[in-house]
Parts: sequence; C-alpha cells; structure tokens
Amino acid sequence: MNNIVMDGRAVSKKAKEAIAAKVLELGKKGIVPSLAVVLVGDDPASKVYAGQKKKNCESVGISFDFRQLPGDTSENELLDLVEELNRDDGVNGILVEMPLPGHISNERIQAAIDPDKDVDGSNPANLGRLMSGLPSLRPCTPQGAMYLMDNYDVEFEGKHAVVVGRSNIVGKPVGMMLLEKNATVTYCHSRTANLTEVLRSADIVVAAVGRPKMITGEMIKPGAVVVDVGINSTEDGIVGDVDYDSVASVAGAISPVPGGVGPLTIAMLLGNVVTSAERRCSES
Repeated sequence: MNNIVMDGRAVSKKAKEAIAAKVLELGKKGIVPSLAVVLVGDDPASKVYAGQKKKNCESVGISFDFRQLPGDTSENELLDLVEELNRDDGVNGILVEMPLPGHISNERIQAAIDPDKDVDGSNPANLGRLMSGLPSLRPCTPQGAMYLMDNYDVEFEGKHAVVVGRSNIVGKPVGMMLLEKNATVTYCHSRTANLTEVLRSADIVVAAVGRPKMITGEMIKPGAVVVDVGINSTEDGIVGDVDYDSVASVAGAISPVPGGVGPLTIAMLLGNVVTSAERRCSES
C-alpha cells in the first residue's frame, strides 16, 4: 500500500447499500427495523446528532422513534422509559444521547439498556462479550475503523498494531477487534513515555487519544496504515489526532478527518439495528 487515502464517505455509502438490501429482505418477512433515540434536555449538538440519525435511518428504510425529555427528567424516569423500550417488541435498537445531565448517571443508563438492543455497543454485557470473543452488538466507531481497513484490504495477521487511546468507547474495543484479526496489539496513551519509539515499530496505527495533531510524520514507520479516529474542534476547524499533512507523506494509507471513520460510525449503528432485527426474526 502506498499513499492511499481511505475514503470513509465512499465506504459508508457501500455499507448503507448493503444495509438497505437487508432491510428490504426483512420487510418481506413483515419486519421493519426500528431505532429509538432518547434525548434528555435541549443540548444543540445532541439535537443535531439525533437529526442526522433520523436522516440516515430513513435513507435505508429503518423506522426512527425520537423521544425528547425535559432536562429536569429524573434518573428513575429515564430508567422507566428505557425499560418500556426494552419491552417493546417493535423496537430493535435503543440509543440514549450522551452526555446526559449531571444528575443522571451515564453508566447506569447504558447498563439498563437490553444488550440485544444496545446498538451503541456500550452496555457492559456487550463489551464483555467482545472481550470474550462472543457474538455481540459492537461499539460503532471501532467497528467502523475496522470496516474501513477491511475495505482497503489491510493485512492484519502477524502485523504490529498500536492503538493510541484507552477509552471504553474506542481504544479498548478496537484493540480487541485487532486481536481477533491476529494482529499483535500494543496500547499506548497520553502518558506513554516512549510513544515515538513504539509508533515507529507499528504496521498499523489507530489514533483515538483526543489530542489534536498529536501524532506527526516523524513518529510513523514508512508505509504504515494510519487510522485517525480523533475529532477535535480547533480555530482551524475540525482536525484529527494525526497531523495529516506530515503523516500522509510517510504512511502507506491514511484516513482523513473529516471524511474517514466518522461516516462509518453512523453506518455501523444502522448495521447494528438491522442485526438486532435479524436476530429477532430468527428467534420468532
């Protein structure tokens, strides 16, 4: 591979076409996959994200159920709604927009969502299934990073993959997914003392540390595959964790920000909704 820009928008379009075909097949069996999105409060960014999910759901034929609750909704009231959606056979996926107001525990709400409807892949049961190598609904962003690399025929087996970041949302799960592909995985983070030395030995780098342009060209092994999961707002606009210009001149393949992993995160969410619906179909 040499100087390839991994186009997340093009790969996302391909993924959505496959998802739409699956939705059509489910429709022939009388099943319309459905996603319920819950927003507590009036956070502008969260409302935008919910609107984007609605648009994407409609584009592939997934039913979208939006529930907006007042900002002073109690934790127990939100838990009651989650349980109502858990019991609703017409709902295949449940997503509660984060962050929640300070008086509500993000972790408690995520843990309350039925793991089989947890299309965000953040329920501890699904993270545990991933760790154990069991079938699960997987976190969307790391799943999108892997899907992007798969579509560019990245070789994993026997390769050294370095994950920069250790969050439960991206870093830890993507490392487990790389292990499944028989890569040798090293985790680094913002406090790793010899980060450049470790990165220079990496065949694959996944950047998910949340620091703008932290990884530069001199830190990358020539020809390495670099996937940038970072999304950082700066005075110059949205940038990743990778200094794109300097790294692109060295890497064999690189994902841009924006336009890399981002578009695939929503595609993987849609895929998780359909997977949940397919499981329900096979069990009925």
